[in-house]
Amino acid sequence: MKKYFIFFAVLFAFGCAPMDTPVYYSPNAQIMPQHITKIHVRPFINRTEVFALEDRLTMEVVDEFLRNGSYNITNESQANGVLAGEILRYILVPVQYDTRLVPTVYRMEVLLKVRFIDKETQKTVWEEPALQQIYTYSASTLPGGMTEEQAREYLWKNFSKMIVKRTVEGFGSVGSEIRQRAQINKDQTTITR
Repeated sequence: MKKYFIFFAVLFAFGCAPMDTPVYYSPNAQIMPQHITKIHVRPFINRTEVFALEDRLTMEVVDEFLRNGSYNITNESQANGVLAGEILRYILVPVQYDTRLVPTVYRMEVLLKVRFIDKETQKTVWEEPALQQIYTYSASTLPGGMTEEQAREYLWKNFSKMIVKRTVEGFGSVGSEIRQRAQINKDQTTITR
């Protein structure tokens, strides 16, 4: 009995001792297969009613890959990997008004589905089913405000950085919303002011 008491006392003492280095959770990186050196970015598919959202987003993602320089960008026939994406939701609503009920602050929400395909094996290397960004901005009539187009450009830059980071640095670098929380409504994918 005395042996057990000493054993548990020693365990308790070690368990209560302060640790010199903090412990952090760090998932293993999911690195791109080594044979992938050339990437093709397919034009994003626009599932919303807002015209021409996909063009600027596709161009911004390609530009970010070129700035990063980790992979060569080429056409699909020569590429080892393909990035494909869809714009699932685009919502723009006024959230604040002045005394004359003129909108002064807007909230923009965009939801993407992005995946990276290994052309050699025809398997998905990574997928973000609900990559979401929400941006609140002041109307262009106010000092420091911006237009809807400027706010979209801001979101496209953020999305492109997230997508390139996810491709280059691997799993855990970017996370999408849980699909249940995203609640994709097929009937209403776009709301504008």
